[in-house]
Amino acid sequence: MSVEKKLFGKLADGAEVSSYTMKNSKGSSLTVIDYGGIITSIIVPDKDGKFDDVALGYDTLEPYLTNNEFMGATIGRAANRIAGARFTIDGVEYKVPVNENDNNLHTDIDNGFHKKLWKATVDDANNAVVMEYTSPDGENGFPGKLDMKVTFSLSEDDAVGIHYEGVSDKKTDINCTNHSYFNLSGVTSSVESIEDEYLKLFASHYNPVVEGAIPTGENAPVKGTIFDFTDFRRIGDNINDDLEQLKLVQGYDHNFGIDSPAKNKLVAIVEDRRVGRKMEVYTDLPGIQFYAGNCIRENLKGKNGQIYGPRKGLCLESQYFPNSVNEPNFESPIIDAGKKYDTLTVYKFGVI
Repeated sequence: MSVEKKLFGKLADGAEVSSYTMKNSKGSSLTVIDYGGIITSIIVPDKDGKFDDVALGYDTLEPYLTNNEFMGATIGRAANRIAGARFTIDGVEYKVPVNENDNNLHTDIDNGFHKKLWKATVDDANNAVVMEYTSPDGENGFPGKLDMKVTFSLSEDDAVGIHYEGVSDKKTDINCTNHSYFNLSGVTSSVESIEDEYLKLFASHYNPVVEGAIPTGENAPVKGTIFDFTDFRRIGDNINDDLEQLKLVQGYDHNFGIDSPAKNKLVAIVEDRRVGRKMEVYTDLPGIQFYAGNCIRENLKGKNGQIYGPRKGLCLESQYFPNSVNEPNFESPIIDAGKKYDTLTVYKFGVI
């Protein structure tokens, strides 16, 4: 099948933003836009064969120009948080934008990868779209000219692939992710709470946080805690418990360390037993951030006239650990000059 390209809108300078829709023979589809490398739609069937969109987002370009929730966005150069909005490489300190408390969140709210117009190339043979962007040396405080490429694809077995590739001419921090909000019950005609979905994580440790959602540096065992998702747990069962770790971030918003990271490692499964739809997450990265959508704004108007709010979508963001650029206990996201940053995350959809 050929990838369908359409005009999605125009930026203030007149530049055109296009959408790209990949379909497979089953009738499933993936749509991305070249502004921000944003996933705007994922349409897949449930157990009864009913197709529905399972990704929160917007119908038009304008809300994506603000996009305070980072809906569907490609995040870079650095996902999640950097404590004190600074880090050091080879004795040189680099300062990045202070945009959340005293820290840095997702690189820059107004100038990160999710606010850039990427160059898109259609790859019909692989039912894919390749997005390219060159981040200049010093952009948002990060060293090195970074040539980034992100390939979005849809397979015949309903697997959404996101392949990140990058090379910098200086040693630098590279830690990209995708910030899609998923709701497996579907978001076309109503948006139910994700508290009734079930989650399993192949992770026996998680990272406790302090105020500001910065990890303490500890890899804490999940066994015997409400962070134990090593077997399926209903997300809402303990999310409102009177515990400091939950109150600090208004629910679940923590990084989990993947057990034995490897290529194409199954790291998470979400099930919506109401409609019989599931999502499996595969990655080669060491961590995954489970964010339960605690801070989605109330009465936020989404696609098809639907209203979003807290916990109407969840994120499972593959990544190096938050603040790993500063934390010696965590695997480092610092990539040498000329060395290729190359990582693949897959969200595969099916029925139960």
